[in-house]
Amino acid sequence: MFLTIPPYALAAILVRPAGVAASYRVAVAWARLTTRLCRLICRLDYRIEGMENVPSVPGVALMKHSSAYETIAQMLLFPAQCWVLKRELMWAPFFGWALAALDPIAINRKARSGAVNQVVEQGRQQLARGRWVMVFPEGTRMPPGETRRYGISGTLLAQQAGCVVVPVAHNAGDFWPRRGLRKRPGTVIFRIGAPMDPAGRDPREFNDDVQRWIEAQVADLRPPRG
Repeated sequence: MFLTIPPYALAAILVRPAGVAASYRVAVAWARLTTRLCRLICRLDYRIEGMENVPSVPGVALMKHSSAYETIAQMLLFPAQCWVLKRELMWAPFFGWALAALDPIAINRKARSGAVNQVVEQGRQQLARGRWVMVFPEGTRMPPGETRRYGISGTLLAQQAGCVVVPVAHNAGDFWPRRGLRKRPGTVIFRIGAPMDPAGRDPREFNDDVQRWIEAQVADLRPPRG
């Protein structure tokens, strides 16, 4: 599957003069191919619940982060997207070059408040361009059954931009671990929650509500062991 990255990355770069949308179409095509290869080779499929909860206007999606799988499949859940990611990913050959062509919000996680301000400022610009802003509020992949307090940048962005937050839970980490190449066969379930409006709410309390919903759904989605 990793062998598919260089040709698609080069294609995304080559079509970039035609606009970000052209490069994004290449990225979506790669995501479709990769998820199909996962199904054929690893017997790992996915299912989406709650597609009716995706509004027709862009907003901020806050998604559980436990695997590499959701970073690929997320492209098939929402329309045109802009991803918040650590800037180090941009330095990887081919993969990082393609990411740069897709105009992400590449943050320096060590900057802390500076990174939050960057997400809010650049995120508002991306929303105005009609792109969903995709945020992994844990900031790093967490082992199944674990979490950490969610970062607040996505909520602050939604408040200042006047848009909704859409929470997304899934169980990808149970099938594609954050470390190691071995993948378990099964079905990854993505559960998209109803839009949540942060207007007038204390941002930290709102963020905690989002986290409680996502983590409760993740616990419900975890496959039985044994």
